[in-house]
Amino acid sequence: MTAGDDADRAGRDPAPAVTRSIRLLEVLAEARRPLTLTELATALGLAKSSTANLCLALEAARMVDRAPQGYRLGLRTAELGGAFAAQFNQVREFYAVCDASEVLRGELVQVALLDGVDALYIARHEGAQSLRIGTPLGSRLPAALSATGRALLSTLDDDAVVALLGPGAEFPALTENSPRTLDELRERLARARERGWALDAEESFAGIVGVAVPLEGWAPGDPQLALGVGIPAAEASDERVTTVAAALQAAAHQLTNPFSAAAGRG
Repeated sequence: MTAGDDADRAGRDPAPAVTRSIRLLEVLAEARRPLTLTELATALGLAKSSTANLCLALEAARMVDRAPQGYRLGLRTAELGGAFAAQFNQVREFYAVCDASEVLRGELVQVALLDGVDALYIARHEGAQSLRIGTPLGSRLPAALSATGRALLSTLDDDAVVALLGPGAEFPALTENSPRTLDELRERLARARERGWALDAEESFAGIVGVAVPLEGWAPGDPQLALGVGIPAAEASDERVTTVAAALQAAAHQLTNPFSAAAGRG
């Protein structure tokens, strides 16, 4: 076999049907609404007949559902998402630790991990507050703008942050308070490291103040996580923010110590 043959084989997709199926699921996830067969075929750059075959296979596996308006993600995707989160001990213990906390049991608390330059939300504790913000499970926010993302970035040194985001990184203006440059982000990360918790002062959602802390992995190979709470800006007094931050730090301490977590359940 020649070097040219090796290069040709390396450049070929070893499983094009799998790749196309994954892309189809991504398109449905990004759309957040049912898509017709024509819309899916256009997005994938495939013939409608090929797209229909993919949909049939994915429907049989419950990865997609056929609705009157078109195709949407199926229940199996939710099951797999839950299984992904549940493989980490900390996520399994997270709900009990929140319920045992006098502060956090009434708050909307989320768990996120770093996925590229985004904070990806993988678990959510629904507290007694009526607050509902736009970060359902599986959604993401730019790490530079969200409290959970900054808590994750604060575990890296500045050189690693620049390497991850890029030396000329500029961030979208999600609100009028959003930082736009690396220098602005570095200032916020420096304050987060000093305090031990990160703050999002209406920088990812107008009207929402975020507070978050980093959560070290429980077992070797576990990802770096972060715990965060969203507070309505009108209720985000300095006292409440510091109280929530302290409760998150206590929860993070429990969730990095299996014996403490077990005691919290008892």
